[in-house]
Amino acid sequence: MTETNNNNDQESPPTPLQQASFLLRKYKLVEGLVNLQDSVDQSFNESVVQKQNLTELQEFLDQLHPADIANILEALPIEDRLLIWGMIKTDRDGEVLLETSDAVRTSLITDMGTQELVAATEYLDADEIADLAPDLPQEVMDDVFRSLPMDEREQLRAAMSYPEDSVGALMDFDVITIREDVRLEVVLRYLRRLDEMPDHTDQLFVVDRNEQLKGVLLINRLIVSDPDILVTEVMTKEMIKLRPNDIAQQAANAFERYDLVSASVVDENNKLLGRVTVNVVIDFIRETAENEALNLAGLNEEEDLFAPILKSVKNRWGWLAINLVTAFIASRVIGLFEDSIEKLVALAALMPIIAGIGGNSGNQTITMIVRALALDQINTSSAWKLITKEVGVSIVNGLLWGTVVGLFTFAIYQNAELGLVMTLAMTLNLLLAALLGVIIPLTLRKLGRDPALGSSVMITAVTDSGGFFIFLGLATFFLL
Repeated sequence: MTETNNNNDQESPPTPLQQASFLLRKYKLVEGLVNLQDSVDQSFNESVVQKQNLTELQEFLDQLHPADIANILEALPIEDRLLIWGMIKTDRDGEVLLETSDAVRTSLITDMGTQELVAATEYLDADEIADLAPDLPQEVMDDVFRSLPMDEREQLRAAMSYPEDSVGALMDFDVITIREDVRLEVVLRYLRRLDEMPDHTDQLFVVDRNEQLKGVLLINRLIVSDPDILVTEVMTKEMIKLRPNDIAQQAANAFERYDLVSASVVDENNKLLGRVTVNVVIDFIRETAENEALNLAGLNEEEDLFAPILKSVKNRWGWLAINLVTAFIASRVIGLFEDSIEKLVALAALMPIIAGIGGNSGNQTITMIVRALALDQINTSSAWKLITKEVGVSIVNGLLWGTVVGLFTFAIYQNAELGLVMTLAMTLNLLLAALLGVIIPLTLRKLGRDPALGSSVMITAVTDSGGFFIFLGLATFFLL
């Protein structure tokens, strides 16, 4: 029992970020001490202690996965970030850049020269270079194209030709193809001659001489089957096929629904172009979720935590300006009922309850709708049923919690009419929130915009102004 408690009391091991921060502080501490000693010879800057600290930090970074290095870079101020970045080996630069956020990646690329950027792409596949291409200067991309072999150059052109939100943008060209008329023993010998299998290879693609996809051979079937039988006897013809121009979210939905590890990408003639793997899909889902969260909050783009002040202001000012306008509108709504508030001061204390609950309810509805749109669960025929359902939910919630608030109001102010007004206002504002919580994202989708774009800001603005108007209007009509 004592041993168990001791184990529970032990602290969890430090994260890579914590370890890197500790080693960085050790190095900077020695550097700071040197700077304080003006009389010390400049060569002390390259003392044994500092060299040891740098070596320890370098060895630690060399052992980390590129994703862990990216996480460290994103969590450090610009000066420390560039110091760490300068210690990353050239053959890992490209992999780390792929793992960083767009905002941080821009700051790192800005600090690199043309030759450094070209060298960083030498260790990347064509599809990975295509992911970096939007952030790289044109002269760098020109040099990259010239440095690539002809086949990879064509792959890079193809990858860059697809829209960012398409399956083609997620496609990996590194695939293993086999023929259906060979024995499994031949396939096994062929695989053994490879230096390594492509990541997330759970199946081999069976094609004919024209590269048309005939089926897939699952790795687990290959391993357990008789080596003397033909591929055609164990291959699977039922498979998920994606098109390069399909929407990437549809591919993500297919991976989630069918628990896929990889899926083929074919053109209109069923010619195999490449594949999509689960790791790329997970990254896409994560980025989509992050973008939706930013859009709901009214942020125009992903922001570097340590970005310059003016850049952060530029990213945030748009929806703040809109919010300010809606706040003025809400204040003018309240101004219309100044006389009512002067006669019954309790109205001023109760107004925030109506607005706050309405905004919360509206955000709940919007979150559900945005998620359903992302999963492609809403179509024209189901939209009205969805509105009807949300109206029903809002009426039940309005009557339930409106009654609770009404009783609370009566208990404090001993005014039954005021309690009734609170109940009615709560119900009507929740009804308004439900309707707009469905209509706003559907309308944005109809206009070709991101359904999450500023939805949270808009619904809060409407429920505030609408809630004030409904509550104060009902109070003026019934009580004054």
